[in-house]
Order: sequence, then C-alpha cells, then structure tokens
Amino acid sequence: MIRIAHCSDLHYGPKNLAEADRCFSAAVDRAIALGAQVAVLSGDATDHALDLHSPSAERLARQVRRLADHCPVLMLQGTFSHEPPGTLGIFRLLGGRYPVHVADRIAQVGLTNTGQWVVSSGWRIDAVPAGVQALFSCVPTVNKAMVAAAVGASAAADATGEHLAALLAGFAQSHRAAREQGVPSIGVSHGTVFGCLSEHGVPMAGFDHEFTTGALFAAETQAFMLGHIHRHQAWQRAGRAGQQCVAYAGSIGRFHYGEEGEKGFLMWEVDAEGARFDRVLTPARRTVDIVFEGKPDLDALRTAIARQNIDGAHVRVRWTVADEDRHEVDRALIQRELGQAAEVKLEGRIVPVVRTRAAGISMAPSLADKVRHWALVTKVQSGPLLACLEQLDAQTGDMIAERLLRGELPDARKGGCLSEAEPG
Repeated sequence: MIRIAHCSDLHYGPKNLAEADRCFSAAVDRAIALGAQVAVLSGDATDHALDLHSPSAERLARQVRRLADHCPVLMLQGTFSHEPPGTLGIFRLLGGRYPVHVADRIAQVGLTNTGQWVVSSGWRIDAVPAGVQALFSCVPTVNKAMVAAAVGASAAADATGEHLAALLAGFAQSHRAAREQGVPSIGVSHGTVFGCLSEHGVPMAGFDHEFTTGALFAAETQAFMLGHIHRHQAWQRAGRAGQQCVAYAGSIGRFHYGEEGEKGFLMWEVDAEGARFDRVLTPARRTVDIVFEGKPDLDALRTAIARQNIDGAHVRVRWTVADEDRHEVDRALIQRELGQAAEVKLEGRIVPVVRTRAAGISMAPSLADKVRHWALVTKVQSGPLLACLEQLDAQTGDMIAERLLRGELPDARKGGCLSEAEPG
C-alpha cells in the first residue's frame, strides 16, 4: 500500500496569493504529518504565467520544495491558459531530497522503492520495471487546438473524447500487468468528466468534455486522480481491477464567490486490490452572498448581517435596479454596514431603459395618429392619451393649471385626463 497526498488547482497568482498560499501551506503541513509517501499535484498550480521574480512563483516553489524534502512529487500540466507550456519546467530543478517529476506529456511513470521516478520513453511502458512500488499513468491537458487542426473544428469535440477513451483503454494492459505483480496503478489527469458538477453546482453536460466515467474506469487503475473542476466529487466501481475510485480533489482554496462546499485535498491509500481516500480540509476563506432583486434594502441587509457571521468573511452584495434608479443606491453606506468583513464586493446590475421603435410613425398625418400608432406598438390604451392631447390642443397651459388647482382635473401622477364633459 502507498499513501498519496493529492492536491489540485492551487492557482498561485497575485490575485489569489494569500488564499492559495495559506491553504496549500496547511495542506503541505498535514500531508507531511500524515506520512504521505508521494505527492500528486494534478494541474493548475499557477493561475497564469508568472515571472520568476514574482512573490507567487517564489511562494509556490517554496511549498513544493517543502514537499520534495519529504517525499517524491509529481506535477501535472494543467490548463494552458493557467499554466502556459513550460511553466512547470523550473520545478524539476528545485533540488529537494526527492525528485520532482513534471508530467507535461502523455507517459507512464514508475515510482521506485528508493523514491526515484522511472519515465517511459513513449506513451506506455513495455514492461513494469523491477523495484517499482507504484505505476502512474499521466494524461496532461489535451491541446484541443491541435486536435481541431488535425480533424477539423466541427469534429474536434467528439474526436478528443474518442482518442482519450482509446488512450485510457490502451493503458489497461500495463495496469493489469502491474496488478499481477502486486503494484498499484494510478491515473492522473486534468479535464472535465461528463456529468460532473462545477463548484457552483452546475452539471457539466456538454459535448466537448474530455472524459466519461466509463472511459476512466476502462483504464483499470485502482485510483484515478483528477484536476480542473474545483468541486470535490468521486465515483467508485468494483470490477476486475479491484475497488476502483475516480475523484476530483477540488481546488485547494476558495477563489470565487458562490463556490459550494468545503475545500481541501485527498489523502489516498492505494494498493493492487483497490483504493480509498480521506478528505482533509484546508482553512479556505468564507464567502457570503447577499442578493436583492431590486434596490438594496438596508433593513434586510442588517437582518442578513445579524443572521450570518460576516466577521472576517468575504461578502458580495448584488442588486438589480432600473437605469433611472441607479443613483439611489448608497454604496458607501453598504460598505459601512459591512465593516467587519474582510472584503466587500458590490455588484449592481443596471436594467437599461428599453425603447420600442414604432416603424412608420413618421408617416402618420397627425399627432393623434402618431399617438395611436405608438400605443398599438407598445400595447397601451390610447384613449386617456388622446383625451389629454385634445385638452392640450383646445386649452392654454394657464387654463389647464387653473382647472387642476380647482380640483376639476385629477392629479396627473394618479393617471388619466378628464374631458370638459366629465365631472371634476
């Protein structure tokens, strides 16, 4: 049996540095304390390309070096927009007590009993090397642009899934050979499983996702460690490969508002007969959403603050108002009410005034005809408007004002106009 600490989606970068480093540092401490024999980082260690002199690069290297001084480390290439090709190459040179293997191509990697990595020259090993205690099959992020260039953009989505399914099935032979020798096999990849849930609770059910659970189980690994989706979730199946388990570790911290569930990493125990894991939580930040359908109500805001502990939390307030009411929202007052929060993010959605174009209105011969045409397009009653128009045409402004002051005409704010024949 081998104990593996599986972390994913660290997203080190200037924006996320405090959250990423606090959570990953805690994860490294726990992994060492729990006696991890190998650490797997399954992609998106960085949030975007980093300069070597940046604090984010230095802190990430420091934490990976701490892991490498305790056990061998495997780092998988993640999404290209987060980890441009070549980003992880520097980690091979950290020089810890144990080596760091950067899996930036499809390959199988054996971990020897002495803590060294043995890498296949091609995509698969011919035979399980002697002295190997675990076999890792690494499938880094697929470059869909290259797939599209080869098969065409319209066929790229289906082709990606089909080729990955064939690849995983092709690994099964070496995994069976490893199992016969009592060596556990572990898959590591970065991508989306059809039907999984995003960190916001949305089912990922598109046609451009890389994996299905059937294709992952067909690889016949005991454990399959995934990255990319920030929500922890797992699938299990008992079959000829033993008790198989596929799982996302989820992101190490909470990097967006609205993310559901706790954050952490997985501590796996894997042998040739099956795999199991325990989830270890990290001190991820708390986020609170306060949403108003219309203009923010301060009494409702105070009630929400009293009901939820916002001390030290990251709070997002959202509201929706019409364009003419946008200036009635007191942002400074909302900020003061949320003074105990670690961060306050205000998001106001402005509903613009929508004007319906009445085609042909300029061709109407009279103003009354224009009003009738406009009322027809906007689906309002033209009678009251025409009555008002008639008064404006027959009387002066002073006459209308005098009648209004005498109470002979209704308040315009209450709607409608009265003709001279109607009582006041």
